[in-house]
This record gives sequence, C-alpha cells and structure tokens, in this order.
Amino acid sequence: MSWIKRTARCCAAVAAFALLVPATPALALTKAAVQERIGAALLQSGSSSGALVTDLTTKELLYAARADLARVPASVEKLYTTATALGRFGPLARLSTELVISGTIDDNGVLAGNVILRGGGDPTFSNTDIKTFGHAVKKAGIERISGGVVGDESLFDKRRGGPASGWRIDGYIGGSLGALVLNRGAGDHRAPGLAAARALQTELTSLKIPSGVPARTGPTPRAPKRVLLLYSPPIRDLIALTNIPSDNFLAEMLIKNLGARFGGAGTTRAGAGVMRSFLKRFGVTPQISDGSGLSRANRTSPRQVVKLLTEMHNGSQRAAFEDSLAVAGRSGTLAGRMRGSAAEGACRGKTGTLSDVSSLSGLCLTKNRHVVVFSILMNEVSPSRARSLQDSAVRAIANYGG
Repeated sequence: MSWIKRTARCCAAVAAFALLVPATPALALTKAAVQERIGAALLQSGSSSGALVTDLTTKELLYAARADLARVPASVEKLYTTATALGRFGPLARLSTELVISGTIDDNGVLAGNVILRGGGDPTFSNTDIKTFGHAVKKAGIERISGGVVGDESLFDKRRGGPASGWRIDGYIGGSLGALVLNRGAGDHRAPGLAAARALQTELTSLKIPSGVPARTGPTPRAPKRVLLLYSPPIRDLIALTNIPSDNFLAEMLIKNLGARFGGAGTTRAGAGVMRSFLKRFGVTPQISDGSGLSRANRTSPRQVVKLLTEMHNGSQRAAFEDSLAVAGRSGTLAGRMRGSAAEGACRGKTGTLSDVSSLSGLCLTKNRHVVVFSILMNEVSPSRARSLQDSAVRAIANYGG
C-alpha cells in the first residue's frame, strides 16, 4: 500500500477528531470588538483585499469589506474543485486503473497479444499497484507475451501542466498530469503513460514473463478481457488529500477527471465547465481557469466563497467537505498557525498563496458555539505579513461571544 493511500485512510479520522478538542480558554469578544479587530487587519492589508464573515447560526452578517470585488484566490480555488468533485462523483466514488489483455492465451501460457494498462485518472497510482498488476498477470497463467505492455492514457489530453505554465510541465504542480501517471510521473514527466507501461514490463520481466516488443502507449482495442481493476481511495479521502496539504497535483487531476466523466473530455477546460455548472446552482459564479489556483486568471470574491461554504455546510456532504479542510494549529497548511489561541482546534480553513497573494477561507466554532464562516482574500500583499493579519482576524472570530 502506498503512503498516499495509507494517509487517505487516516485523514478523515484525524480531521473529524480535531474539532472535538475544546478551544483554548479566553475572554469572549462582543460583535463590535470582533468587527474592530477584523477591520484593523483589513485596513493594514490595503485596498486590494476584502473579507466577508457571517454567523450561520443566527444568519447575521458580522463583517464585510469589499466583499464583492473579484480577486485572485490562489489555492482557495481548491474549495471549488473539491466541492464539485464531491458533489458530482459522490463521497464513496473511486477512480481506477484497469489491467486488460488483448488476444488469447494458448496452452503454453503464451499471450498472442498485449497486456494493457488503461488509465482512469487515479492520482495515487503507485509502485505497489504495479507489483499487484504483475502478480495478476502471473496468476492469469501468462508465461510469455508475444506483444508487449501498452499504456492507455487516452482518457485525458496530453497536456502535462496547467494554464499557469502554458500547459507545459510545471514544478509547482508537483507532478505530471495524465490519465495514466505512476508516482506522479516521477519516471518520465514528459511521457508518464509510457513510464507506467515500462514499469509494468520491468515488473513482468522480474517475474520471468518476457515480452516480444518494447513497452509503448496506445488505445485499448475493442472487447478486451479484464484481468484486474485497482481503485484509488474514495473521493472523500482524495479531497482531504487535496485540501489539507494544498496539493496542486491532486487538484489538477480532479479537474481533468471531472471533465472526462461529466464534461465530454479529459481536459482542464472541460472540467472547469463542469465546475461552473455545478457551482451555479448555489449562485456562485467564479472565473475558473484551473483546479489548483496556480493560475492568476482565476477570480472570485469573498461573498462567493462564503456562499459556497454556507451551501456545503447546510448540505448533505457537510462532514466530508469540512473534514477535508486544514485545522488551525493542528493540520496541513494551518498546522503552525494560531497555536495557543481560541482558533486552535476550533477553526478549519483553506489557505492560498502566490507571490503577492494570500487568502484564508473557512469556518469556526466560536466561543458562543456558533458556526461562523469567513473568507479573507488579499491581493498585492506580502504573504507573510498577510498571514499574520488573517490569523488576527480569525482569532477574533473564534473568540466571538455574541
């Protein structure tokens, strides 16, 4: 089992436990005091920043400043990607990689055809899976392959990066995009499908199952025979693996999966169309360029983010979605922030950072046990300074006592 699959198993359990721990004791703040502290933070961040804070328990607006001005959200964009993946796929759906064969196996165990790895966009496909597939070929009675191993990556396009890099390989993504990607494309970032096919052929050779021709990529022929189907962790775990550490690779793989499954093509643009359609039902209409937030063409406002968080909190997927967020002082991108304050263990959020962008959006269980949602989007700022201002505002929200 790969580390990412092991991590997926515990992500939801850790996140669900985190908010059960009481917040650090502190004096409760009045609404006016909360507004004053948030306002001070926003004032110092400049006119290209904005925020919206709403008490979901009372449906009362607590704070608003330039809440309708669209800004670059950075990785807060992942909230839109993961909410759509959860809503369209469902929490228990899994992505897959399939092992099939073409041709027939004779009495001597010779496969007159090919072994085919058909990629299904699983971002967690690993060496462990390759070994499992190798043993499945052996178990199927195949002793030699007259053809070779074929990697089918046709579910997605062959753009290895996102729009921020002009669709080229992008180190900030942390992997090479494709429908068949082994270990995030570590073997060959330019041709991850071929690297996966070569890895399986090497594994088969180690099992004394030789092939007649080198590994290659290509489509799966009609009516293949399935040998084995391997699955990713469920979507509820994949979105946690995306949001808690802010994983760009998983986010970009999710948007392509959305396009492939629901948008007619395994492309970022098709996936963005699926996202826009899904979010529109909530009255949320951001400008979507990618799934991770690396692109500066993404645009949204604090009001739109708060609307999404509100809809997800009030919907049937509340637990799965909110468990996918980092916890202040405890996990992911918020592990080192707001420690020792009322926000620690009481607030969840999604961070976002580019060179001059810093964002934080999420929700808190406040001093008076109210659920308060917030979105703070800061552009044209120093990220380190902005994070300090955001933490001050969120600490005030967590201390809200009515």
